[in-house]
Amino acid sequence: MTVSTSDPVVITLGCRLNGFESEVMRRHAADAGLDNAIIINTCAVTGEAVRQAAQTIRRVRREQPSARIIVTGCAAQIEPERFAAMPDVDHVIGNSEKLKAETFAGLATSDFERVRVNDIMSVREHAPHMIDGLASHTRAWVQVQNGCDHRCTFCIIPYGRGPSRSVPAGEVVAQIDRLVESGVAEIVLTGVDITSYGPDLPGSMTLGKLVQQILRHVPDLKRLRLSSIDQVEVDRDLIAAIADDARVMPHLHLSMQSGDDMILKRMKRRHSSTDAIQFCETVRRLRPDVVFGADLIAGFPTESDEMFENSMRIVDACGLTYLHVFPFSPREGTPAARMPQLDRGLIKSRAAQLRAKGAEQLNQYLANQIGRTVEVLTENGGTGRTPQFTEMKFSRPDVPTAGQIVSARIVDCTETRLIGEIAA
Repeated sequence: MTVSTSDPVVITLGCRLNGFESEVMRRHAADAGLDNAIIINTCAVTGEAVRQAAQTIRRVRREQPSARIIVTGCAAQIEPERFAAMPDVDHVIGNSEKLKAETFAGLATSDFERVRVNDIMSVREHAPHMIDGLASHTRAWVQVQNGCDHRCTFCIIPYGRGPSRSVPAGEVVAQIDRLVESGVAEIVLTGVDITSYGPDLPGSMTLGKLVQQILRHVPDLKRLRLSSIDQVEVDRDLIAAIADDARVMPHLHLSMQSGDDMILKRMKRRHSSTDAIQFCETVRRLRPDVVFGADLIAGFPTESDEMFENSMRIVDACGLTYLHVFPFSPREGTPAARMPQLDRGLIKSRAAQLRAKGAEQLNQYLANQIGRTVEVLTENGGTGRTPQFTEMKFSRPDVPTAGQIVSARIVDCTETRLIGEIAA
């Protein structure tokens, strides 16, 4: 990987929220005149993610020996000493510091300290961040929340992100209104745990109330999409918005993790398998066109064959279309890392079985769509996304420019996406 360092370069590892924050940093770095710098925005969700971050740093140093390497993100927040000890690293900055313009103004000088990582647990407010200069008018991510107050036994992220904190609803609405005025067709609400939105704000705010305010005050918004949600935290206003307003896209990605109740308890999750099934049934009854995705972990400590089969069964019971499957990897510093571990080969085998199950579900869903006419938001490269976030490849080259919503007839499918043509 060779990069030009005339302008600040940001390398993003990990989640989509990191991708959003990388764009904030890119803007701050450019405004500060920070040049010949490479910012590496790390992930800490697993031990492997941290190792990959270190590998990326060493590779970048080999390829760009004269560049200033600035390391940030969750891995840098949780293990600043580890990255500060690397001779390839010039600066380590924390997750709170990385979003401040003054941090990059300081980095543009010659006397900025090598490590600036504050106690993330002391952060109580979350300032909104606006990204201008979008590459296209197709889709924009708006961060409404950061941090997490839960303590799932497999997860280190609360120690990288700090306590849950919400962006005031008025500021979220103002951001979205500005993006829509600029021509953005679809908004995605994102955060670490967006269904925990609101308790730190006045007025008994919830994610559902926020969504209702967005829909009410930004009437020209064409599409509103949610990132991953925790189904047990979904409030009545959110259910009502999903059921009653077609602008809320019928694709919900659930933080499910397992289909077995004992494993869910050992994960310290807050729902049972019955809760998950009932949630999907309720939403599907109210919004028949909805599709569900889910995160599932294969091979969590103590998972027996029967427990794993319960995860396989919940794919059918909830009608899951899109699976994100994670083979369990112990993260140092979490309770799950101290539990009895399974054989790595068995974990990989179970992950492969879950992925095969997911592929089967997706193939069936795609095949069932052939012959239907749907509204598609066009993207670059002759592709687009249906309301269910299914990718469509247009069969003819005369596709409208990115950011247009067009009617398209589904004529075929591959294993992973639909094939369509503009409807007459």
